Amino acid sequence: MRLSRYFLPVLKETPAEAQIASHRLMLRAGMIKQASAGIYSWLPLGFKVLRKLENIVHEEQVRAGHIPMLMPTLQSADLWRESGRYDDYGAEMLRIKDRHERDMLYGPTNEELITDIFRSHVGSYKDLPLTLYHIQWKFRDEVRPRFGVMRGREFLMKDGYNFDLTKEDALHSYNRHLVSYLRTYERMGLQAIPMRADSGPIGGDDTHEFLVLAETGESEVFYDSAITDLRFGDREIDYDDPAQCRAVLDEFTALYARTDETHDEALFAQIPEERRRVARGIEVGQIFYFGTKYSEPMGAKVQGPDGKPVPVHMGSHGIGVSRLVGAIIEASHDERGIIWPEGVTPFHAGIVNLKQGDTEADAACEAIYTSLQALGLEPLYDDRDERAGGKFATMDLIGLPWRITVGPRGLKNGVVELTSRRTGESEELPPEQAVARVADLYAGHVLCPGI
Repeated sequence: MRLSRYFLPVLKETPAEAQIASHRLMLRAGMIKQASAGIYSWLPLGFKVLRKLENIVHEEQVRAGHIPMLMPTLQSADLWRESGRYDDYGAEMLRIKDRHERDMLYGPTNEELITDIFRSHVGSYKDLPLTLYHIQWKFRDEVRPRFGVMRGREFLMKDGYNFDLTKEDALHSYNRHLVSYLRTYERMGLQAIPMRADSGPIGGDDTHEFLVLAETGESEVFYDSAITDLRFGDREIDYDDPAQCRAVLDEFTALYARTDETHDEALFAQIPEERRRVARGIEVGQIFYFGTKYSEPMGAKVQGPDGKPVPVHMGSHGIGVSRLVGAIIEASHDERGIIWPEGVTPFHAGIVNLKQGDTEADAACEAIYTSLQALGLEPLYDDRDERAGGKFATMDLIGLPWRITVGPRGLKNGVVELTSRRTGESEELPPEQAVARVADLYAGHVLCPGI
């Protein structure tokens, strides 16, 4: 993409309403614009990152054997009355009436709707196990929406729902989701720690939240520092093997890690003092097993092996896709701007032409731009007739991992400059080698398609 043809409305000043780094930088980098309190338009750069995260979530869900679908944003209140949650959910639910005076709601979650779909089409244990998921916009009417996309009212969320014959089968689904989430977050360049949590309005006894450590996190967390040394890495897991999935869960939940709602001071005190940590965390996902909480009152039953109807065991599993954009920025930025991990960057490299209009510089930039595209990479070429300082400031602000700087002086020596946004280190290379080097740096990453 040529920056002269892109819509990137960067701001020089920080808007007064921005209280945390991610909100400040997303506004300044032209990623979002507030439409109303807690509701944002996603501008091209922000939308590009959002779609990359969504693609990673889809890929890892499908890898785990889960089936994508799409449910509507508006739901009938009658389904929520069946489950008993319509009156219990609270003021966060946006309740509306259609033109026929039927009670409707803008879905904050989808347990009731997916249970209705299941009971309408599945009648035998032979059709189990089954896990369905979608990525859809949700709405929760927060009293004080703040911190940009971190605590907005409208948000994009992946929510999945498993249906199993027995509790044992459903707990395998729970473990399978934990494994898939670990893979998902690591592909995004995040370490999201699974922590024992409170189930809240979803219900159930087994639940873990995934939290990214950050000073601006809304939750106080208590953990054994040894857990930050754990990595899932590139290991291959057979998602149909309960023992393998259980082993991963045991590995990542054996050490103490809890949110403030479930913190146990006596257990925490058993950790060696030098490893006890108290910090803040940003929730980016949660998994639940809640048994027959919804299937019992809503009649979601299947014919068991003995021919008798039995309620299915269920769980739900969510990832805050839009919130992840803010969480990644909170975990990866400096005073100059965003620092995108390679797995989610909107563009793989920036090209800065120090002297637009110079024949040699223009030709070299065009060759680099074309070569990167031919390798399946997406460069952002700053071809504007602007001062070099302004071009560097824009690149630093939007945080692309790698920058190739092209100028007449370097070209006289046959080199361009390749700079790492994260470390600030630069090296001079011939243009062809700079292109090859960028390609090598992304060789270990799955290149999610952009928009």
